[in-house]
Amino acid sequence: MSKATLTAVFIVFLLTSSGAKPNGKNKKPKQAVPAIECDMRAGKIILPEFIVKCPANCRETKEKVYGTGVFASISSICNAAIHSGVITNSGGKVIVMKMAGQTIYKGSFANGVRSLSLPNWRESFSVSVGKPKNGVTYPSTLVFVSSRHTTVKTGDPKDLTYSTASPVTEALEAEPSSTAAPPTTTHVTTPITTSAKPRVTTVHKVREAGVHRQETSTTIRRQLHASSASAALSRVQPQSERKQHTAQSNPAFARRDWPHPAYARPDWFSGTRRPTDSSPSVPNTDYKRSRMSTGDPTALDPRPDNTEYEHWLYNFGQYSPAPEEHKPPSKTSPTRGFNARGHDLTARAPELTSQGDPNCKVDIAFLMDGSWSIGKRRFKIEKDFLVEVSQVINVGVAGPMMGIIQYGDDPVTEFSLKQFSSSKDLKPAISKIVQKGGLSNVGKALSYINEHFFSDANGNRGGAPNVAVVLVDGWPTDKVEEASRLARESGINIFFVTIEGPDENEKQNVVETNFVDKAVCRTNGFFSLPIMSWFALRKEVQSLVKRVCDTDRLVCSKTCLNANDIAFVIDGSSSVGTGNFRTVLQFVANVTQEFEISDTDTRVGIVQYTYEQRLEFAFGQHNNKADLLNAIKRINYWSGGTSTGAAITFAADQLFSKSKPNKRKIMIVITDGRSYDDVRAPALAVHGKGVIAYSIGIAWAAQDELEYIATDPDRDHSFFVDEFDNLYKYVSKIIHNICNEFNSQPRN
Repeated sequence: MSKATLTAVFIVFLLTSSGAKPNGKNKKPKQAVPAIECDMRAGKIILPEFIVKCPANCRETKEKVYGTGVFASISSICNAAIHSGVITNSGGKVIVMKMAGQTIYKGSFANGVRSLSLPNWRESFSVSVGKPKNGVTYPSTLVFVSSRHTTVKTGDPKDLTYSTASPVTEALEAEPSSTAAPPTTTHVTTPITTSAKPRVTTVHKVREAGVHRQETSTTIRRQLHASSASAALSRVQPQSERKQHTAQSNPAFARRDWPHPAYARPDWFSGTRRPTDSSPSVPNTDYKRSRMSTGDPTALDPRPDNTEYEHWLYNFGQYSPAPEEHKPPSKTSPTRGFNARGHDLTARAPELTSQGDPNCKVDIAFLMDGSWSIGKRRFKIEKDFLVEVSQVINVGVAGPMMGIIQYGDDPVTEFSLKQFSSSKDLKPAISKIVQKGGLSNVGKALSYINEHFFSDANGNRGGAPNVAVVLVDGWPTDKVEEASRLARESGINIFFVTIEGPDENEKQNVVETNFVDKAVCRTNGFFSLPIMSWFALRKEVQSLVKRVCDTDRLVCSKTCLNANDIAFVIDGSSSVGTGNFRTVLQFVANVTQEFEISDTDTRVGIVQYTYEQRLEFAFGQHNNKADLLNAIKRINYWSGGTSTGAAITFAADQLFSKSKPNKRKIMIVITDGRSYDDVRAPALAVHGKGVIAYSIGIAWAAQDELEYIATDPDRDHSFFVDEFDNLYKYVSKIIHNICNEFNSQPRN
């Protein structure tokens, strides 16, 4: 065979062997995994499910994590993954799954990471090992929430650019909706494919808010365009097998369970924005509300200039554009109030308000010692004590409600909170309690009330603080520290009444030293009541009742969202201008709507200033969120000079001098220029009164003055933006810092 013939045969062989593999299957492409930094929070990424790669040594950065297992979206992804054991401190790949917000996130310590507790965040996520299932491909690029509309590139995280998007999710069900509007814009990075059978369960869809800028020689006008991202951001389903279903169509959908949009640029004032507009005229308030007349929540709203925040507020909040349209909630409507547990009380029947002391509206669980060590005689004294407490406290649905758990080896509910609605009915019920016997397992009893007793089914009202009063003969026979910590973090105020505690010779028999200080809400003596003798117990009835009814001091039921008096001090000077002033009011509304608003929860007051000062409204003047948001919108622009120092002094005199005891006093100063007077002395004065001061400077604000005003450290309390339209960026940062400081408070 010739050399040419051999060469031809060899070429044919190569061509036939380089074709498709058997069964026509090509090699699976390798999953591209974007890298992130340790400080990346899940809430910054708008994808509902994605994979990322964490760097090494994130644990040393101490980036904050909130929750256990399920984390608030303001948590660091990488530190949450370390906390969950998904990766080690050397880094690795993590799959992140977004989910609805939780009513409470419990902190814990795991794998060298301490997570914090946090109530009521709007979005959650979980983490799992970064190994995609067969046939599943995650996006190779990430879509972020920010102010510029650009595409995210893979590679070095420092080189990432961001796209504007709003983390609102919409439910998609099995069939397409005939009324759903088609998306105007799609933002698809990498198609996500799966060989699994298409799912017809909930899929998340992300709406974007793109920004289009049009400039002329005299004005700069920005318009916000709402656009829809493709459902390809989640695992793909055929369009024929799903339908769009928005939250508006479900009237029972809880407002705080819906993750609202990123805080968009406001459009309350629809006119041209000028940095130096000094017009003192009142802004246009001629709002159109197309949905009110028909009551159809799915009707399209024709208003072109409304922001995402206003759409959310109109659709899901108790909000009306004019005061005459506002209808205040019923007096019997349940409020979230003190409790961080967030029970859904929408189905509860209206309460009778004919009895009970309204100045002592608390839900109380008495943990009575039924162990054998107490003996029959002292058990009878204990019951007589509880009878007398029930009569003095004036039980009733308008005031305190009372339940009793007897504990020994195991706890048992003698009667729940809802079983008796008057002191008269409680007296014979307590007298009939039979001693259970066993050991004094207080820790087990505290776990029981935390997990089972304070529930809707047992009569927990949600708008009343939860109180647990533990009566102990001598000392517990098990450990109480961990069970107490979990109960406190759930908002339960723990009191200890110790009768005939251990003497010096008996302390060696105590299972857990200093068990009272480890259990109670604060170690300042208010939550502990030591009694020298059983025969002196009934003399302490009045003292105990006074303490459990002092709702201002029930600190365990206080959270970062319901325990504040917040004063906004707003610059109304000529340099701000009418349009920019409406932007500031939108920012104030965005911050305010995150808090629980009532006379017993967070209260808000506002001062506007120029050369002079004007109290727009005081603490407690608007005691529900709808009223408060309407009042903010109705504030009129003043125009004049800039005397920030005098305004701080005015806020201290007119607002903080009337602040409630044990409220956290917070002041947020917003200004766009240097003050004509000195701010140092007024700032030091309010700092000395315990006020936590935040300063927000815009455009021409003086950096040194912002630092004088702000509480130390400046990096957590002082912010600067180059223009008014960027104020919204700091809403989540301020809320995060307020909650972080609250969670870091000592227990003494």
